[in-house]
Amino acid sequence: MSKKVILNPVQKFINIESFSGILLFAATIIAVVWANSPLGDSYQQLWGYKLGVKITNYELVKPLILWINDGLMAIFFFLIGLEIKRELSVGELNSVQKAIFPFFAAVGGIAFPALVFVLSNKDPETMAGWAIPMATDIAFSLAIMKLLGDRVPLNLKIFLTAFAIVDDLGAVLIIALFYSSGIKWMLIVAAFVLIGILFLLSNRGYYSKITLLLVGIVVWLLFLKAGIHPTIAGVLLAFTVPIRRNVKVSLFLESLDDIRSSIQEAPKQPDGLLSKEQIEHLDNLDDWTVKVQSPLQMLEHKLHDWVAYVIMPIFALANAGVTISAGTSLNMSLIMAIALALIGGKAIGIYLMSNLAVRSGVSQLPEGIRNVQVLGVAFLAGVGFTMSIFIANLAFKDNPALLDSAKVGILAGSLIAGLAGYLILRATGKTHKEARPQETA
Repeated sequence: MSKKVILNPVQKFINIESFSGILLFAATIIAVVWANSPLGDSYQQLWGYKLGVKITNYELVKPLILWINDGLMAIFFFLIGLEIKRELSVGELNSVQKAIFPFFAAVGGIAFPALVFVLSNKDPETMAGWAIPMATDIAFSLAIMKLLGDRVPLNLKIFLTAFAIVDDLGAVLIIALFYSSGIKWMLIVAAFVLIGILFLLSNRGYYSKITLLLVGIVVWLLFLKAGIHPTIAGVLLAFTVPIRRNVKVSLFLESLDDIRSSIQEAPKQPDGLLSKEQIEHLDNLDDWTVKVQSPLQMLEHKLHDWVAYVIMPIFALANAGVTISAGTSLNMSLIMAIALALIGGKAIGIYLMSNLAVRSGVSQLPEGIRNVQVLGVAFLAGVGFTMSIFIANLAFKDNPALLDSAKVGILAGSLIAGLAGYLILRATGKTHKEARPQETA
């Protein structure tokens, strides 16, 4: 009998994110080559093509790139919200003891890059980009770790995932607080009323994907028109999705045995088709299957592949295409400030704060992780990319030249930080024979 390998949820997550990082890298290369090729005009025209709807006095028309950055990325942020809620509820951040080490690392990874940017950037015109180097691109980082194979212990990957999720939460708060303008508070109040209703329904045991979708679209529009970036709506909506199951696994397994017996004992059709009674039992099985699954876990599972393999590569393809030619006017000061913040700010901040957590006695190094490996991961965290480009779009949306310069800084800084992290982990890592995934016949 053949054996199937069952990966635990953390390993599945890492595998998905690792391959997503490869797709992101490929999409980035294609974007840069396309934008600087003889077909470069078609690149700009494609993402600038306007789409939308017009209904009497209402109009919602945007360039394609904004539909990606405001629309598709709202789904990306929704998934981030689901991941944050899961980690806070049942994951690596659900207790002070678990959360303290990655939390200290994340604080360093947020504060120090911003500080390095502010100190190294002398141009007031570009100071709006201070938050660009603050978030870690988990897909790219895990993809680089994947190249190292067993040299990187699983706990190190979990540590990177945990503090990157806290980084994302910090980035979400910064976008909401510092990159929103001209806020229309009545629309925000209306949006929060709808979100509050979803929370109330969720706490009362009612959850419907259709209701979530319809209310989510309305909330997204309200945030868009209110002056707060609509992707924030995705994070808030994610927190209304219940994490609890309606029935316990043990009860589901008992019901599974009963349904199996009932199908076997039900009358059978002579032509090999299922009988009416058997179909009814299978419908009953579908009901039990839905009840035993956590709505949050089920949504996260279904969205993860779409976000990792479709939305993020499309975002990279649409945003990474920086045109570099003899006539291009790049702001070298901005490029250097972002690159330094991603390389040095991230590495110093995460390494120092992680050591502070250990030396102060409030935390300890996770099992199987050495201090020098924390340094390697600290450099890997300087791969900003997705969230960094996203914030750059908000910071310099009215200045294409500065936006292009910011993207060059992000690409350069991420490349150097990723390479440094890879070399450190390769030089200091030993082959780890981690516990094999559970096998079942």
